[in-house]
Amino acid sequence: MFSFFRKKKPVAPVTPETPLVVEPVQIDTAPINPAAAPVVDVAEMAIEAVSAEPLIVEEVAPIEVVAAPAAIIEVAQPQAKQSWADRLKAGLSKTRDRLGKSLAGLFGGGQIDEDLYEELESVLLTADMGVDATQHLLSDVRNRVSLAGLKNGSELKGALQSSLTDLISPLQKPLDVSTHKPFILMVAGVNGAGKTTSIGKLAKYFQGQGLSVLLAAGDTFRAAAREQLVVWGERNGVQVIAQDGGDSAAVAFDAVNAAKARGIDVVIVDTAGRLPTQLHLMEEIKKVKRVVQKADPTGPHEIMLVLDANNGQNALSQVKSFDDALGLTGLILTKLDGTAKGGIIAAIAKQRPIPLRFVGVGESIDDLRPFIAKDYVEALFD
Repeated sequence: MFSFFRKKKPVAPVTPETPLVVEPVQIDTAPINPAAAPVVDVAEMAIEAVSAEPLIVEEVAPIEVVAAPAAIIEVAQPQAKQSWADRLKAGLSKTRDRLGKSLAGLFGGGQIDEDLYEELESVLLTADMGVDATQHLLSDVRNRVSLAGLKNGSELKGALQSSLTDLISPLQKPLDVSTHKPFILMVAGVNGAGKTTSIGKLAKYFQGQGLSVLLAAGDTFRAAAREQLVVWGERNGVQVIAQDGGDSAAVAFDAVNAAKARGIDVVIVDTAGRLPTQLHLMEEIKKVKRVVQKADPTGPHEIMLVLDANNGQNALSQVKSFDDALGLTGLILTKLDGTAKGGIIAAIAKQRPIPLRFVGVGESIDDLRPFIAKDYVEALFD
């Protein structure tokens, strides 16, 4: 009868030709008494393991053992930090590529004529600058060409850059939070625009100026929004006022009073993300503003809308709706690094020239910076 059990063979002496097998290690799973447990030095343990009887793993390729430290060393190498101008240029690469490839032929040195202006119009519209801004730029460029006697496409490039800079320069108004204490900043925006992330970056920015910051987790509508803001607060070492559920306006009210009692410099109030078409939710955000004014009759001192640059002309529609409802005093434009629609800034400047306080070009906490018109235009064309 066939048996599945076989007698163990005697263990043969280890020789270079004999395959080596590692015997399984028995692990003691009994609970450890912390008081009696000895302190073990990890480095000493490693030395003892090397000096003990060697456990050889079957068929270990020496090349893999050597390659692992090299990979670790390579990852550990410090990387050169880019300047803000370089990051802005890299962030606008998609928009610049769309403009650059189209404008390369126009600025190649040919004569300035009506055909060239028609091509220029198409390029500006493609970059999502909008009809009004495009017509304004074309009219202004024509005047500059006529006054300066420009003759060819290469000279037209400089005229277009100057015209675009003049158009968007009114948006360049840095936020001054020294006018009130606490300075109450109320932040609005649709879901997905990067509102909560921008609040975390703003907190870091103000801390860099030596200011104390308090966050109000007033987005009680979206799931996990409160937890997300709490995480940003922990990262920056910033206090967060929050409630389980509850009313967004009540959170804002408590945050303003807490900031007064604690001598906080800046209060950033998050609000529930919503679409302008959700009229009942727009009424709720109006209520937040009214309640903040009850806590501090001078506030809110800034009502800021966060926009996603990927939305293009839809972002302009959001600006109009939120401005009509709340009276916006500032904008943040995020995700410029992920879109070819960076020309939306020109459309906003032409139709609703609300100060563009900050632009974001990346996920890093330092990738939210004050808007500078000249830097933007240079990054767009160079």
